Amino acid sequence: MDEESTTERTALLFPPVFDRRLSRLQQQYDADVRSIVASSVTKEEQQLGGSTVGERLPYNDYTTIDWLHDLVKDSYRFRYIQSRKGLKYSAISAFEACSGWIAVVIIGTLTAFVAFFVDMVGATVSDWKLGYCTTNPLLSRAGCCPEAIPLLIGVHSKVTGECQNFQVWTDSYAGNFAMYVGMGLIFGVVSSGVTMLTKNHLPAVSAEKGPYDNAAPTGKAMYMAAGSGIPEIKTILSGFVIPGFLDLKVLIVKAVGAIFAVATGMCLGKEGPFVHIAACVGYIVGNWFPKYQDNGRKLRELLSASCAAALAVAFGAPIGGVLFSYEEISTYFPRKVLWRAFLCSLFAALVLKTMNPSGTGKLVLFETNHQTDYQPVHYVVFMVLGVLGGIFGGIFCKLNYIWANWFRGYSIIKTHPVFEVFLIVLATTLLQFPNPLTKEPGDIIIKNLLVNCDDSESASSWICRNEESGPAIGQVNWRFVAWLTYGTLTKMTLTIITFGCKVPSGIIIPALDAGALMGRLIGQFVSSTSPGVFAMVGAAAFLAGVSRMTLSLAVVMFELTGQLDYVVPHMIAILIAKWVADAISEEGVYDLAQAMLGHPFLDPDHAIAIVRKHNLIVEAIVPPKQTNDEVTVHVPLTNKVRQSVLQRKLDQLRARGLMDAGLVLVQTHVHSDIPTLQGYISQSELEFGLTKLCPPPSSDHPEFMIRVLGHLVDDDPSPDTLEVDLTPFVDRTPLSICVKAPLEYAVEMFSKLGLRYLCVTEEGTGKLIGVIIKKRLVGFLEHLKEDHEYE
Repeated sequence: MDEESTTERTALLFPPVFDRRLSRLQQQYDADVRSIVASSVTKEEQQLGGSTVGERLPYNDYTTIDWLHDLVKDSYRFRYIQSRKGLKYSAISAFEACSGWIAVVIIGTLTAFVAFFVDMVGATVSDWKLGYCTTNPLLSRAGCCPEAIPLLIGVHSKVTGECQNFQVWTDSYAGNFAMYVGMGLIFGVVSSGVTMLTKNHLPAVSAEKGPYDNAAPTGKAMYMAAGSGIPEIKTILSGFVIPGFLDLKVLIVKAVGAIFAVATGMCLGKEGPFVHIAACVGYIVGNWFPKYQDNGRKLRELLSASCAAALAVAFGAPIGGVLFSYEEISTYFPRKVLWRAFLCSLFAALVLKTMNPSGTGKLVLFETNHQTDYQPVHYVVFMVLGVLGGIFGGIFCKLNYIWANWFRGYSIIKTHPVFEVFLIVLATTLLQFPNPLTKEPGDIIIKNLLVNCDDSESASSWICRNEESGPAIGQVNWRFVAWLTYGTLTKMTLTIITFGCKVPSGIIIPALDAGALMGRLIGQFVSSTSPGVFAMVGAAAFLAGVSRMTLSLAVVMFELTGQLDYVVPHMIAILIAKWVADAISEEGVYDLAQAMLGHPFLDPDHAIAIVRKHNLIVEAIVPPKQTNDEVTVHVPLTNKVRQSVLQRKLDQLRARGLMDAGLVLVQTHVHSDIPTLQGYISQSELEFGLTKLCPPPSSDHPEFMIRVLGHLVDDDPSPDTLEVDLTPFVDRTPLSICVKAPLEYAVEMFSKLGLRYLCVTEEGTGKLIGVIIKKRLVGFLEHLKEDHEYE
């Protein structure tokens, strides 16, 4: 070796002994790490590090799937079918290849049928608050007299508008008011009552209570059909499991509850529940196919495609539904899922259009015909609407969180959710009926507010008549302006207190209502174009501020109204609304709902931003020593472990309430005194092996030897022992990360790879330091976020 090569060596790893300068830097670095850990980990967790009781983690009632494990399982299934010969396996292989396409077609079709039922029955039940159809009480006003729908608002005579077949309940205003309130209260009690039927407890491991063990054996209680279901669907699609949330019973209750919830007139919509309903249909159909039945990863691909059908049937927006599933719902959305979501959304829209629930024969739900074009000066108005929408969205998230913690903190409200719904319905009906603009269902309100009064078909509507007549000053009907102002404030206030009550409900329609009212109000003072244009843009701005949707919302608004010319105004208002809302409140409504409901969710973008602010490394989330000792199994060179050792380790996991953790296997070789990582076995598979594969101990064989590494030898086991092989359950290539690596590396690995666990090794030596499971990382990040918000 020449002299030049010996002097140009580059050190790729730090030497075991540092010089003084590096040693001081290392000491300062370790001090910073200890400071970060001390500020991020609670005192109880720090005390548990040296105790004999293992730590308890948040979200223990939730289990997770292993995306990589399911990928390997699917790969083995594919290879097995391809390796078999014969006509039978050729047919099975062909069916497997197209089963995903068949499944999404069935899902889209069934979702459209459910949506048709909810739309038709919901419209009829909602109209019962005002009257009934004399020719057929099961028909809504639209079905009873479709030609008079533009005239049905704001009229309190015996015969509503020009519809001779729709009969109001009484001749007096007070009598109609009383019927409106009474029927709304009945519908609210029915909706909340059926929702109570879906109360369920997440699974939990019962254990003997110790000084740190306060977990209830029944687990966390949930009303599966309450709310929109979108926060729970996001949690499921991120890899967590909520048992029973997608069952047939929940689907039926969600559909029936949504019908009566919308019929109350509360500030909620059925569009959010449609996402839950579509996911239930996807789950049920997925279990018909072996490819999806036992594979959590593949099933979630199907659920992502199912969610696209929800907005296709809710708004007649098939393209927007695909983008909504990609942008707002799904965590894992490869190109294959995009194509299948497109097909699922297509069939949902196609079937619904054929059944024609709206009676118009068109897929566009709120079709408008604004022939006037906008001018550059109108960009200022669009920007103002965006600012107002962002302010409302940011304030809504904060006030709704405060309201939920305060009002629902009372014991009578907490223990009697039906009573809360009763009070909200009472307040809603009393405030909305006097205003002709707000007493209608939410989708009718939007349709009325988006009308173009220059159109001959809409010129005779109540809104157009008020905009052009009455006591006006400077071409402005101040009485109509008062109605719009009252309606806007009412809708915004009621939306804040309604979201989160125990009925199937969504936030999309109420946000659109409030924005449309605000836009129409501002449009009264801009005479150069139709006020309906500003109502349309205002609706998009308010929904963007609440939900923080961008691309999908712009496409939905185009498909919803059929107005391609106003895509640019929508984009301006949506972007500004999102920026303003993010400045006020970092979380959108669905992220807020996940936090309020206590659902785990790993959002890599928010998580990495929080981690970088604290300059954290992986060492900050390494479990305490006692926890690491409990989950570590030192395997001798014989690769066999006594049954009692594994059973004791399993009992320790159960004692901490964990259901999807596992044991890490380490081994110390003869030539090294450092235990090295050899494998990982999950808790569920270990429990299966110990209970199903191992015979019960007897007097002849009081204990068995269990092989966890290597393979069974060919010779028979010794006569005084019995050997059981669990090596097929062991992951021999567990992923690991250095303890000194930036914490955002771990966040990326958990979120992008879908890991359930991640082993942590020592820098330089590869010695096992500990194991991080997904729920520990999510709980740690939630703790950091709370501290950040408090600061």
